[in-house]
Amino acid sequence: MSLPRVGLILYPRFSPFHFSVPYMVFGMAWSERPLFELLIVGPEGEPLEAERAMTVRPDGGLELLEEVDIAVVPGWHDLDEPPAPELSEALIRCHRRGAHVVGLCYGAYALAYAGLLDGRRASTHWVAERDFGRRFPEVGLDTNALYVEEDRLVTSAGTAAGLDCCLFLVREYHGAGIANQVARLLVVPPHREGGQAQFIEQPVAISTQDAQINRLLDYLREHLAEAHSLDALAARTAMSRRTFTRHFHRATGMTVGQWLIHERLRRSRELLETSSLPIERVAERCGFQTATAFRQQFRQHYRVSPREWRKTFGGPGDER
Repeated sequence: MSLPRVGLILYPRFSPFHFSVPYMVFGMAWSERPLFELLIVGPEGEPLEAERAMTVRPDGGLELLEEVDIAVVPGWHDLDEPPAPELSEALIRCHRRGAHVVGLCYGAYALAYAGLLDGRRASTHWVAERDFGRRFPEVGLDTNALYVEEDRLVTSAGTAAGLDCCLFLVREYHGAGIANQVARLLVVPPHREGGQAQFIEQPVAISTQDAQINRLLDYLREHLAEAHSLDALAARTAMSRRTFTRHFHRATGMTVGQWLIHERLRRSRELLETSSLPIERVAERCGFQTATAFRQQFRQHYRVSPREWRKTFGGPGDER
């Protein structure tokens, strides 16, 4: 039985880290037998330099992609620069004949520039959310996902999520047992679902250009545990309800309800990470009516439960 072939594609000033992740995973052997035939592809067939202090000699040029089962773009060097037409066409041909085409982290840009992701879901590093959405409005970007697979097109979030993505492909070709053993050798979790949230910080602005709204935001942060009606907040700013809601949205880009949810969730993360308060007390301190409502909002935003968040980011000890 022939081994699945992986084409690992170089690009100018490639990232050594993003190159090394698929190189390590797809280059591993199990029971002295390789799991994949790994081919390093240089678009010109010539050695390419990484960002710093590293040069890689490819096994050949784009012709190698004509027979691979998996084509991997491990990152991308310049978000403003589309792949050369020859590379885009090679990726399109790979997908048409049934191969998996993979974009790790910013490698999703290479796939999107080639048009492969139009009308499909994809993932990339959360930092690039706005830029990617602006450039590729036809792509359904999921910035919470660690990786997304749709119709043999696989894209991942940044850094460690590329490893999750590669292990997903090991499972696809060799089953969960082998993938779990590979994960143990790498000392990483054997299976994190692609839909699990990237643990990202999406900040809400501390202040706006509206001094009156800023004073209100300071007040709300100090009284998150309390209920707040639109009428009461409008009266506090000496505005009509309609004028207040218009000013608030113009200043923050959110409704009052949206802002309160984001701020309450931000405060809840702090308490989960820095205290041993029960979940019910965290919910109460942050202004959620019930612990159930808190858990639902938290999972909806972060794709994990408050307890799982605390386990990942918290530490033992009393409230600080």
